[in-house]
Amino acid sequence: MTLALRLSLVLGCLAAPLAAQDAEEGARLYQQHCATCHGIDGAGDGPMAPALILQPPDLTALAAGNDGVFPTTRVAMRVDGRDPLVSHGSPMPVYGPFFEGDDTAIKVETGQPMMTSRPVADLVAYLEGIQE
Repeated sequence: MTLALRLSLVLGCLAAPLAAQDAEEGARLYQQHCATCHGIDGAGDGPMAPALILQPPDLTALAAGNDGVFPTTRVAMRVDGRDPLVSHGSPMPVYGPFFEGDDTAIKVETGQPMMTSRPVADLVAYLEGIQE
């Protein structure tokens, strides 16, 4: 294969659009797996919050706490387990197998793509949509 052909294949892959995230599916996943601790609206006031030593953060204020920019990289890495949270007693998510599979790319704050699973991408889209 010639260098020009290899280069065109690589550039074609890089130019492909990122897969769309499904915030509606993310909302469903959030209600099923996250709302118990983080609250129905993401404010950190779920019914399990009083029983936790470390209180869940207000997920609606993630962008506000990051100079108005939603921290896509940090959120995705927390949910998919690359940035574990000791307060959960194990890497997040506690529901690991539910958030695996079907790798997809999401665009992070820098504009670069980041690979994660489709369920995590959907959760990230939902969380970005509930920012105040």
